[in-house]
Amino acid sequence: MNLGDFEKTNISGLYISKESHPEFGNKYIARFQHDRKRYVKVLGFTIKDNLTKKEAVDLFKAFKDSILSKPEIKIEKKIKVQEKKLPVKDDETLKKLQEENDLLKSILGNYEKLNPQVLAEGIQKIYDLDALKKYQIELIKLQNWLEKENKRMIILFEGRDASGKGGAIRRITRYMNNKHYRVVALGKPTETQRNQWFLQRYIERFPTGGEIVLFDRSWYNRAMVEPIFGFCTPEEHEIFMEDIVNFEQDLVRQGMILIKLYFSVSKEEQKRRFDRRIEDPLRQWKFSEVDMQAQDLWDEFSEKKYEMLRRTTSRSAPWHIVRSDDKHKARLEAMKIILNSVDYDGRNYSLDFDANEEINISVQKELLQMRKSKDY
Repeated sequence: MNLGDFEKTNISGLYISKESHPEFGNKYIARFQHDRKRYVKVLGFTIKDNLTKKEAVDLFKAFKDSILSKPEIKIEKKIKVQEKKLPVKDDETLKKLQEENDLLKSILGNYEKLNPQVLAEGIQKIYDLDALKKYQIELIKLQNWLEKENKRMIILFEGRDASGKGGAIRRITRYMNNKHYRVVALGKPTETQRNQWFLQRYIERFPTGGEIVLFDRSWYNRAMVEPIFGFCTPEEHEIFMEDIVNFEQDLVRQGMILIKLYFSVSKEEQKRRFDRRIEDPLRQWKFSEVDMQAQDLWDEFSEKKYEMLRRTTSRSAPWHIVRSDDKHKARLEAMKIILNSVDYDGRNYSLDFDANEEINISVQKELLQMRKSKDY
C-alpha cells in the first residue's frame, strides 16, 4: 500500500484517497498501531459502496474498538523438563550429555540472541526441505521422461492471493533442468492483446516437446478475477465458461498433459499472511492494493470460485484442490499430484504417493464444504 496516494483526515488514523474513483468514490483507510502491532483495513470497500465521511468514521471507530476491546492474551512459555535421575558417579553418561550439548551449541551458534519462535521455524524448515527432496528427485525423473518421450506438460496454479502458489512453484522447480521448463506469470494484457482472441496470449507460451510450462495464474483469471473487477463483460465471462472445457479436452486429445491445481486457503489464514506482509519489511513488496480488497471481497470470490470449480472440472482435465493453510503439506501434495499424472521411468515405489485426504481434496468435497461455509 502506498500511503502517498492517501492523505490524513481530521480523525487520527483515518486516511482518504487523494483521487476519487468515478464509480466507487473515495477510499478510506484505517491505519493505527496497538500493542506493538500495526493494523490496516480498507473500510467498507466493495464493488458497490460509495462511502460518505460519516460512514467511514463510524466504520473506523467500530474497527478500532474491535481491536482495542480484545483481551490481552499472555502466553506463558512453560518448559517441561523430563526428570531423569542420572547416577552422579556415571561419568560416561555425563560425558555423553556434555558432548551432545557442545554439538548442539556448535550447530546453533549464538542462539540465545534469536527469537525462539524464529529459531523453531527455521529448524522446522530444514526438516520440511529434507522431506521434499525425495519427491524433487522424482520430479527430475519425470522431467527426463518427458524429454525422452517428447511429451508436453502444462501445470496451472490457481488460488486466491497469498494461497501459496508462488512458493509451491519454487519448490517444484528448484532442482529441475531450467532448459526444459518455464514459469509463466502474465501481467495485464496490452491493447493489442485485448483485441485478440482471449486465449491467444496463453497459447503463444505453450510448451514444445519435452517441456513443462507452469502458469502462475492462467486463463482462469477470466473465471474469477476479471468479472469481479470489471475487466471483462458478463458476456465474455459466460462465453469463457461455456467454451473452456472443450478447449482443454482438445488439448488433452492432442497429447498435452494438463494438470490443474487450485490452492485453497482459508479466510483466517489469508488475513494472517497479509498482516505478516504488512509488518515484515522483507515481505512488504508483496502487499498490493488488490490484496487490500481480497478480504472485503471474499464472498464475491467464493461465488466465482464455486461456479468455476463446478462448471470447468472434467474427466480429461479435472481440478485438484490443495488445502494450503499448511504450506509444507500443500507443496508435498502438489508434487504427488504432478508425479501421479504420468507413469514415468524409474519411479521410486518405496515413497508414499498416496494423497493426504485432509490436504488433497476432491472437487466434490470442496463444493460440498463451500455450500456449508464460504471460509474456503
